[in-house]
Amino acid sequence: MSDGALDVVEFLLTTSVYSDDRTLDENDLPPSYRRVYWTGGVDDEDNSESEVTSDTSRKPAGISRPLSATTSNARDATGVDRPWEAVADLMFTERDEFSGTISLAQQEMAEEWYVERADDDRLLENPTLAKHFERHEEYDVDVTHEAAREQNRPIQADRVWIDGLLDEYFDQDEDEEMLDLVEVRAPEEVEITLDDLVLTRDQENELDKISKAIEHREYLANIGLREIGKLLFVGPPGTGKTSTAQALAQDMDLPFVEVKLSMITSQYLGETAKNVDKTFEVAKRLSPCILFIDEFDFVAKTRRSDEHAALKRAVNTLLKSIDNVSLIEDDVLLIGATNHPDQLDDAAWRRFDEIINFPKPDYDMRADILTVITQQMDIDEFDPHLVAEVTEGLTGSDLRMVLREAVLEALTEDRTELTQDDLLNAVEEFEERDTLKNMDMMGGNHDALVAGGDLGKASDGGEPNGAGHSSSDHGSDGGDSASDHGHDHDHDH
Repeated sequence: MSDGALDVVEFLLTTSVYSDDRTLDENDLPPSYRRVYWTGGVDDEDNSESEVTSDTSRKPAGISRPLSATTSNARDATGVDRPWEAVADLMFTERDEFSGTISLAQQEMAEEWYVERADDDRLLENPTLAKHFERHEEYDVDVTHEAAREQNRPIQADRVWIDGLLDEYFDQDEDEEMLDLVEVRAPEEVEITLDDLVLTRDQENELDKISKAIEHREYLANIGLREIGKLLFVGPPGTGKTSTAQALAQDMDLPFVEVKLSMITSQYLGETAKNVDKTFEVAKRLSPCILFIDEFDFVAKTRRSDEHAALKRAVNTLLKSIDNVSLIEDDVLLIGATNHPDQLDDAAWRRFDEIINFPKPDYDMRADILTVITQQMDIDEFDPHLVAEVTEGLTGSDLRMVLREAVLEALTEDRTELTQDDLLNAVEEFEERDTLKNMDMMGGNHDALVAGGDLGKASDGGEPNGAGHSSSDHGSDGGDSASDHGHDHDHDH
């Protein structure tokens, strides 16, 4: 019997049990099932439905019973292309040809068949069936409903739940300006995990503390410790500030709400202060979640400048909104990030209870980063420590760009296996690109910009590259904004 049959039988059992057991809720269904049955924000065409409220034509967000197991639903929920064919030979299944509904003719027989084939890991991913079999002592099942619930991703982390809630509380037309200020990602849409990152010990310790604080929010509230849960990530661009915030959201199954602070200055934003206030309302509606504010130094710069009064009001509203959001009371973890901590004023600093430093990686960290990002690559005689030796001053983002250059160069030679020389050559290519970026287009040596010119002559009076090494402007990794930082290749460790 194929795995497809097991998947479809599990789906049929789950829909049947969930429809009958009213003590179960959306968090008891596997995420792939919830996605199929979620009805938040769907226009209702039958006004006789009891769930339709008197002042709206939309169904309230949620999953309605009974769950209909059609061929289409089974395909979408299980990924089995032909679900009926997968179970047609089983004695306990049947299909209504007219409606396309698949059902269990003998549920008890289906349960026995399923328990014989499903292991504990599978049941841990399905709280509905874990609870059902836990109740029936005749089945030898070790998985508890509580354990399965803890392992199952909460409904608040699903994209369908997020979209349904946004549709319910915010109007796409009236709140268009505000929605332009935020980007909301479901944890399932964040591709990076904490295991993919190379963090310092201090970073790991701080993240562990905040994870424990989130886990024990009720205890912290009871003892009156409420000033917690506002972090500031500080460090050069490309050091993983945004990536770490996103990975934390993925690891903790929390929606990731990013405020595009620079958008406050957009000419298309009219009532800026009101829109800023609404972005925090989005976070509170989506709680528990992570609210990420990048380029936080923009706040201090605006307060010191002669910017338009409306813009200053927006920044003051932002600071007040930060004061009024709480991890303990609102289930919102606030993370700010800045490439320029020197530009923050006291008003900005005191909004955060923890500061986490994101320095450029040292020799050992660069070697670890190279090891992590090359896991899926085929590299002959790869020595990450040798590459780390010649990349001092580079960030994690820079190292990824070096690897990208090496891969693309190898592909031009129709090779998918890289060599150590490919990586070393890519480092040189990266440095040449830095040289081009740093050239003074007005006062430098223009011969270097002519085909055949000498890139070794930089903009500082035509001196060879290295005699006058200037700072460079690198792109970010995982969303960190670009900023100036230099390379100092003295290779001393």
